[in-house]
Amino acid sequence: MKITITEKEEGMTLLHMLKSKLSLSTRIITRLKQRETGITVNGERVTVRYILKRGDLLALDLREDPEAIDNVLPTDLPLDILYEDADIVVVNKPPYMPSHPSRGHYDDTLANALAFYYQKQNIPFVCRILTRLDRNTSGVVLLAKNMLSASRLSASLLQGEVEKNYITLLSGTPKNRAGDIRAPIRRAADSIILRTVAEDHREPGAQAAHTRYRTLAENGKYSAILASPVTGRTHQLRVHFSHIGHPIIGDKLYGGDSTLLPRQALHALSLTFRHPTTGLPMTINAPLPSDLTDFIVQNFDKNLAEQISEFTLS
Repeated sequence: MKITITEKEEGMTLLHMLKSKLSLSTRIITRLKQRETGITVNGERVTVRYILKRGDLLALDLREDPEAIDNVLPTDLPLDILYEDADIVVVNKPPYMPSHPSRGHYDDTLANALAFYYQKQNIPFVCRILTRLDRNTSGVVLLAKNMLSASRLSASLLQGEVEKNYITLLSGTPKNRAGDIRAPIRRAADSIILRTVAEDHREPGAQAAHTRYRTLAENGKYSAILASPVTGRTHQLRVHFSHIGHPIIGDKLYGGDSTLLPRQALHALSLTFRHPTTGLPMTINAPLPSDLTDFIVQNFDKNLAEQISEFTLS
């Protein structure tokens, strides 16, 4: 990254420029300081105490460190890329695909597929998934392609500036057709996976959790819901809908009926965020997968399935 200092930045310390103007995290600044070519002005290495002058050429070496490259096995797997540029890649993750390698899943994950995709282009790969989905959840996944984009998007997520919309199918219908679920979530006792609603927000490990939802259709047995997690807790939608007595269909972990679907009926339909470099607002959508489309057509309305996949919900 190269920036010519203007009259507006003249007199600033380099540290102020990096943090306030370029929104670099302390971690990135530390890494740049440790690298010989990390931070230079007019071709010379400088400290962050340097006072900027108009016309200075500030250069930041944001290339990947060799030790940061992921040791992920490249695997030729189907990969549905919804959007890509120099800073981000957005993927439509299919159901039944884990996001990261783990025990029993060393070569069949989204990270493996991306490692193969970038290996073919001879591009170093670091897996920076910002909106990770559970293995059986499908839909939009946002990844940063460099540490600067990762830092800025992570900050946006922490500040609640990224809007996420999901389609889910529930057993029964919530009493209120639209509303908010505000219930703190904590890890269940004696489990590293299961989450539960805390009776009191002061319980150890309890984190505030807020979900907005709207009922799109219902038939007495099931309902199709548009849900937006305002916070981003682990299993938040699964826990919240189970908590109000309407578990997600297929979600065995939280009481959903797995005879109707073999996986939780949960699809990340869209993400809205500001691009980490341009600052322009972006919305990326992922069409419904066939299993959820078939369920909606059979139990509700073909038009509803089309509206969802064409992103024309009123």
